[in-house]
Amino acid sequence: MQENAQTQETQTTEEQPLITFDSLGLKPELLKSIKFAGFTVPSPIQAQAIPVVLAGKDMVGQAHTGTGKTAAFSLPALNNMKLDGSVELLVITPTRELATQVSDEIFKYGRNLGVKTVTVYGGSSYKRQLDLIGRGANVVVATPGRMLDILKRGMLNDFAPSMVVLDEADEMLDMGFLDDINEIFSYLPTNRQTLLFSATMPQPIKTLASRILKDPEFISITQGETTNTDIEQLYYVIDEHERDDAIIRLMDSEQTKKAVVFCRTKSEVDRLSNVLSNAGYLANGLHGDMEQRQRENVIKGFKNDSVKVLVATDVAARGIHVSNISHVFNYHIPFDPESYVHRIGRTGRAGTKGKAITLLTPLEFKELQRIKKKVGTSMEHAFVPSKNDLRKTTIENIVKNIENQKIYDEAHKVLDRLKEDIDEETIMFKLISMILDKQDIKGPSNIGIPADKLVAILERASKRNDNRRGGRGGGYRGNSRNRSGGNRSRNSSRDGGGYRGNKSSSNRNRNRD
Repeated sequence: MQENAQTQETQTTEEQPLITFDSLGLKPELLKSIKFAGFTVPSPIQAQAIPVVLAGKDMVGQAHTGTGKTAAFSLPALNNMKLDGSVELLVITPTRELATQVSDEIFKYGRNLGVKTVTVYGGSSYKRQLDLIGRGANVVVATPGRMLDILKRGMLNDFAPSMVVLDEADEMLDMGFLDDINEIFSYLPTNRQTLLFSATMPQPIKTLASRILKDPEFISITQGETTNTDIEQLYYVIDEHERDDAIIRLMDSEQTKKAVVFCRTKSEVDRLSNVLSNAGYLANGLHGDMEQRQRENVIKGFKNDSVKVLVATDVAARGIHVSNISHVFNYHIPFDPESYVHRIGRTGRAGTKGKAITLLTPLEFKELQRIKKKVGTSMEHAFVPSKNDLRKTTIENIVKNIENQKIYDEAHKVLDRLKEDIDEETIMFKLISMILDKQDIKGPSNIGIPADKLVAILERASKRNDNRRGGRGGGYRGNSRNRSGGNRSRNSSRDGGGYRGNKSSSNRNRNRD
């Protein structure tokens, strides 16, 4: 199977046909929906996957978040549907949010065909979901736990989808759903078309693909690809205790319009969202321990701009696809390169510019270098603006705002009243001072590692790396063991949050974010 994968990946890399949606052989109703959505040219994964799916072949698609995977499988699936009132397409996704997102997209693409979609996930009424399916649903988008529960209880009669799609397969592995996925397929017909999409291909996913797919085509658009060039990537070196002050200062200086802040744990999400709210930001948290209604309200608020800053764990943010996110902040540097790519892919979408900002301590330089090497990204170092720096920026913004301010009729009345007791120059100074009073710059004067100290830290780190490459230094071993111990501690945390292998039940529960 791996040899076939390598062969097909080579072919898809070499053959990059310049095609449009009109040339793919899709039905006029679908082309109308595509045009209404504002799409003109297929993305690489769409251009390569749609012909394969239209031909009825099984497929493995490897592509990162935000590359258009939903359209890549849903457009050809909708095109091939008989629309006979039965469920013809089953899509399995790792989270409720992603299930809702995918279901909405499929409905939009298929509305001119009269396609009916149903979303199935835990925390909602079985009866309502089953009733909707029974009314002639053509597409079911489900999370693994609820789908397996329904199948095991025999709640669906004649459930035999002709196409099954596993979306974000590696994320389902991380969340401990691999056993559920295997069991789900034991209830599905063997005579089906199966598609698997995954950003990464760890061995368990390759094994799963070997079991559930028949002679699949392999398409990968990740090889030779770095992060989005529309995303400016910066990192700031700080001390551990400065994280909160740094994130607030950077948000103030960046004039953040809409942002996602990624945290490692649910408790950190709750705490940081409160910190940002107290600092005056329209912030809210999102993680797996929240009730479904709460989660839906937060996502709705983020989409309609009543929430400007979403603080979330990696898993909880999987189903969030909002095109106008200006910034992504990594409160901690991610544990692995794939997570970094997924995180920053939330910004810089649809041809817009975005900015990804990562906070890290000197001890995390090793993780930074690993990500830069693996992803091939150009992350640039920057210093957190001081209070004086921010004041200069604030003054420039105040000048621009005053120049662009509309003059109301009532302003003349107020000015006439003031001129009775105060001269015009004093009036202007007082009004500007009122504006400056509202520009409260929080936190200490300076945040982060100073330039001279940072240079010394980097030099020491470079010397340590040179010593390691030399493979010598008997007196160095004690420190090496201490650092190894520290690394083991960090790795144990990583295992709890996203270990790609066998998990205990406690780890699976913790990962069902």
